[in-house]
Amino acid sequence: MSKQPTVDQLQEECITLLQELIRTPSISREEEQTACVIEHYLTRKGISCERVGNNVIAYNFFFDSENPTLLLNSHHDTVKANPGYTRDPFDAEIVDGKLYGLGSNDAGGCLVSLIAAFCYYYTKPDLAYNICLIASAEEEISGKNGIEAAYAKICACEFAIVGEPTQLDLAVAEKGLMVLDCVAHGESGHAAREEGINAIYQAIEDINWFRSYQFPKESAYLGPVKMSVTMVNSGSQHNVVPAECRYVVDVRTTDVYSNVEVLDIIRSEVKSEVTPRSTRLNSSTIAMDHPIVKAGVKLGKKTYGSPTMSDQALLPIPSLKIGPGHSARSHSADEFIYVAEVQDAVLFYIELLKEIL
Repeated sequence: MSKQPTVDQLQEECITLLQELIRTPSISREEEQTACVIEHYLTRKGISCERVGNNVIAYNFFFDSENPTLLLNSHHDTVKANPGYTRDPFDAEIVDGKLYGLGSNDAGGCLVSLIAAFCYYYTKPDLAYNICLIASAEEEISGKNGIEAAYAKICACEFAIVGEPTQLDLAVAEKGLMVLDCVAHGESGHAAREEGINAIYQAIEDINWFRSYQFPKESAYLGPVKMSVTMVNSGSQHNVVPAECRYVVDVRTTDVYSNVEVLDIIRSEVKSEVTPRSTRLNSSTIAMDHPIVKAGVKLGKKTYGSPTMSDQALLPIPSLKIGPGHSARSHSADEFIYVAEVQDAVLFYIELLKEIL
């Protein structure tokens, strides 16, 4: 059993770990090496861990099967580097207190500070909750070999803290996502004569519905369900009335509807054939009177609803999204996180968990 580290030690170590992760490319589905980096870090600290694909899982030393379990989760995969980078995205350079690099803000800073908090409590006996840590893969593509695969292999958890850049405020709700492939059908004919049924005109009617429809229920934190037609494709040549018009709709769902419920409403209102690419990325929420939310509010943090999606969408338990960094920096050229943000997050996560453990 390893000796409990100090907060100062953990704050210093997590910056070194973050730099090592940045220097190790980890595009979604190609995260094997960063999984090894995390695994080796934990092992060197005397913490046993296991792998499910490129997901790394660990439990606190004094695990008690009679206690509920808290999940700590963040991801170590990244998107591809923005083409606007002026710096080496894998250099992990620190300049004027900013740590630059791909994945530094989304979500390396969150991950290493959660790992630090896990290490702080790893050897603590008599905790009110067991602690399970998952450093997950494939978050950026919502892949099936990410948090879903890992969660299926762990013990049941009561709730989760998901590390994403929120400036350490409490994202108590998060929008879900459905992408719909829609097809409006008509009949082909010659454009010079009164022939056929123009599928484009059929699609326009439905597109106008997507643009103007207001769902009856609205989320207190996330507002209305948002639907945006983002792609349209139809026609083969200028003088042929098209028999088919295909278009894509981006639907951002909220906690007051499941994705399936939204899909049923859409299908009942439009004439087009509607096929979802997936219904698995649901909105998530956690009650305002949940102990972890009350703990965060007690520590002076504000609550809000997040428009961006995370691994919360794939967790079947209540979850709170919170972490260092700013969401606007995610996926940007010359992505960075302040060193102080990461170090402050280590202390904050420790204090947050102290309120419930």
